[in-house]
Amino acid sequence: MKFDPPLQTATLIKRYKRFMADVELSNGEVLTLHCPNTGSMKNCAEPGSQVWFSDSGNPKRKYPHTWELVSVEGNFVAGINTNRANALVKEALENNVVPALSGYDELRSEVKYGEENSRIDLLLEFDQASAKPLSCYVEVKNLTLGEGKEGFFPDAVTERGRKHLRELVKMVEQGHRAVLFFCVQHTGVVVAKPAQHIDPKYAETLREAVAAGVEVMAWQCVLNESEARIEKELPVDLT
Repeated sequence: MKFDPPLQTATLIKRYKRFMADVELSNGEVLTLHCPNTGSMKNCAEPGSQVWFSDSGNPKRKYPHTWELVSVEGNFVAGINTNRANALVKEALENNVVPALSGYDELRSEVKYGEENSRIDLLLEFDQASAKPLSCYVEVKNLTLGEGKEGFFPDAVTERGRKHLRELVKMVEQGHRAVLFFCVQHTGVVVAKPAQHIDPKYAETLREAVAAGVEVMAWQCVLNESEARIEKELPVDLT
């Protein structure tokens, strides 16, 4: 995923009202960015941090600039735009970057499924004439919380996340593959873990889902002012 034009940089003043952030440009001008992240952004929204933002070029938007990246502890970079995660994973699958999810004939996004009024982020399917196994349901989660070299999800309590795990288990029970895919938008993380210390119910539900046959994968992104792309698989520690 190329950023064209390259991202611009500024200094974070504050994030507020969840979807807004004020930044200061190098010339002293204060600019309000759209903040596309519904989470707590724990460790990713410290005032004084360097941020990178994109420009939609759309003058009709109230806030035409979007916060994309932030410098975090250890001089690493995190990608806070949760809307990018699905696109990054989809791009990686289309380019056969993830071997474990290669070989399918069709890839669809945001497909309705399940018993709890859900949409699966990515659905991998074989041709109807194929004698191969059934579909693969891929739920994408954006992981940005780094504590030391460990990456955690979620960064706040998420009942919605538990619902998604229940839906994935149901797909396994029906004979499909089901995958929870952590898109690790944090360049300093070396292992992905459930955030037991933040949402123990989610962590326990994840372990139960894995025991029921749900697969968990974590892949780390390259992040800079010119591009974002999935590059390297990371280990997952469910303890």
